[in-house]
Amino acid sequence: MAEVHHFTYGVFNPIAAFLLAFLGSFLGLVCTGRARSARTRSRRNRWLMIAAFSIGGAAIWLMHFTAMLGFDVPASPVRFDVALTMVSLGLCVLTVGVGLMVVGHGRRSFGKTAVAGVLTGAGIVAMHYTGMAGLHVSGDLSFRMPLVVASAIIAVVAATAALWFTQLVKGWVPITGAAVVMAIAVCGMHYTAMAATTVKLTPVPPEGISGIRPLLMIVPITVVTAATILAMALSALQAMTEEVFTDGAGTPKRGVHAENPWSLKQASALAMRRSRPSPSPRPIPTRPAPTSKPPVEAATTATS
Repeated sequence: MAEVHHFTYGVFNPIAAFLLAFLGSFLGLVCTGRARSARTRSRRNRWLMIAAFSIGGAAIWLMHFTAMLGFDVPASPVRFDVALTMVSLGLCVLTVGVGLMVVGHGRRSFGKTAVAGVLTGAGIVAMHYTGMAGLHVSGDLSFRMPLVVASAIIAVVAATAALWFTQLVKGWVPITGAAVVMAIAVCGMHYTAMAATTVKLTPVPPEGISGIRPLLMIVPITVVTAATILAMALSALQAMTEEVFTDGAGTPKRGVHAENPWSLKQASALAMRRSRPSPSPRPIPTRPAPTSKPPVEAATTATS
C-alpha cells in the first residue's frame, strides 16, 4: 500500500474546509428560516432552492474539495477529473434540495424528516465517492468497508440533524450554534471517509495521468463559490425586496411613509384619472331679450 497524506498543507485545509462548511450551513439556515415565514408556495420554494445551493454547494461540496486539496500520494501524481467533479456537485445540490422540499412543506414530523435525512445522506455519500472516482492516481483506490459504513452513518445523521435544524432554529445565536454543529458533522464525515481510502500503486503509464492538478482545482472552486454566493445574494435581494413591498401574497402593501396611507392601486387609478382630458363645460343657454309691444297693440290698449 502506498503512503497517503491528507494534510499536505498542514492545518490550512481543515480550517478552510470547516469555515466553508460553517458559512454554507449558516446561510442555508438563514434561508430556510425565511422559507418558513414565506406566505406563498412559490416564494417558499425560492428560499429552499437558495438554501439547497448554500448547504449542498458550499457547506458540503466546496468543503469536500477544499479538504481534497490536501490529499497527496507522494509516490504518484494526483489528478482530478473535471466532469466527475461537476457531477458530484450536481448530486449534492439535488439531493439536499429534495430533502429540503420534503421537510419544507406540510406539517413537521420526525418520520418525514428521517426519510428526507436518509435520502439526503445517501446523496452526500454518492457525492463523496463520485468525487473520489474522479481522483486519478497511478494505482487503484480501495476503501476499508468499516470506515465507509461509519462515514455513511455520519452522513445520514448529519443530514437528518441539518434538516431538523432547518425547521426549528430561529435567531442568530441558535442559527450560529446549529451551523457549527453541521460544519463539524460534515467535516467529520469527509475525513472519516478519507481515512477509509487506500492506494495500491502501479507503474505510471507512458501517457501520464489524465486530469488536472490539485492546485488547479482552486479555479473551479473559486468560480463555483463566486457564482453561488452571487446567485444567493441576488435571489435573496429580489425575494426580500418583494416581501418588503408586498404583503407576502403578491398584493402591494399600503404606504407606511405617507401621512395618509395609500395603495399602489389607488395611486395608479388617480394617475389615470388625472391623465384623462377634462370634459368641456356645457354652454349656458341665453334667454331672448324682451321685445316691446307693437304700436297698434299699444294704441288699442290706451284707447280702451
